Amino acid sequence: MRRAFFLRPWSRLLIPVADMNSISPPTFVMLVGAAFTAGFVDAIAGGGGLITVPALTLAGLDPVSAIATNKLQGTFGAASAMRTYARAGHVEWRDVRLLALLAALGAIAGAMLVSHLPTNWLAAILPAALVVIAVYFALSPQISNIATRPRMGAKLFTLTVAPLIGCYDGLFGPGAGSFYMRGFVALLGYGLIKATAQTKVANFASNLAALATLMLTGHVYWTLGFAMGAAQFFGARLGAHAAIKNGAKLIRPMLVTICLLLAARLAWNQM
Repeated sequence: MRRAFFLRPWSRLLIPVADMNSISPPTFVMLVGAAFTAGFVDAIAGGGGLITVPALTLAGLDPVSAIATNKLQGTFGAASAMRTYARAGHVEWRDVRLLALLAALGAIAGAMLVSHLPTNWLAAILPAALVVIAVYFALSPQISNIATRPRMGAKLFTLTVAPLIGCYDGLFGPGAGSFYMRGFVALLGYGLIKATAQTKVANFASNLAALATLMLTGHVYWTLGFAMGAAQFFGARLGAHAAIKNGAKLIRPMLVTICLLLAARLAWNQM
């Protein structure tokens, strides 16, 4: 049984185009478009996974494969954002290295958990989970760029909050970047720029760790994930340039509306 467990994912890695047999060309184009939109939205207001995860599920992927493939395409955007902030000198590597490592370990635990949960159970709770995260995005206040007094020590935050958010990122994912950022702001007192920069490193680490774990379970749709990743990369670049004054205020209602509509469609499919 153990040997078969490892043979299955590696055989799938060797034939990356086999996963496309069940996806029609129009659906493929729709998913690439959803990834582009998610990248654009995520660069301005965050929460791009609220679009891509339900879109992948509606396209016929089982919930675990949808989460795994979303990790592949989301890693592109996370890497691009991290590189941008690092080149601008906003990432404080000495402070974030251990945090990123523990976030990655949490993501591995979350990814292992989701890969062992019953598919029908995941399909049933996915719409409700999306609605909860969408409501969070709708009601959460804007983040200030003014640093405040920390409410928690950096070491305690690194040892507790970071792996918990990382675990959520591996288990489900949408909104994890926002959770990291609000943790940095509310608990460590960071301003917006510093919080965003550290968030990109932590988010990339947990994304990559979850992807590596789910890769070994054979749930990643490689061809689709790479195509969506490229689309998200360019969507994120466009979104970053479009992030003008009040941009997030205009994008956030659109993100919440799209997510709620997709969640309603998923719930309808379960009836």
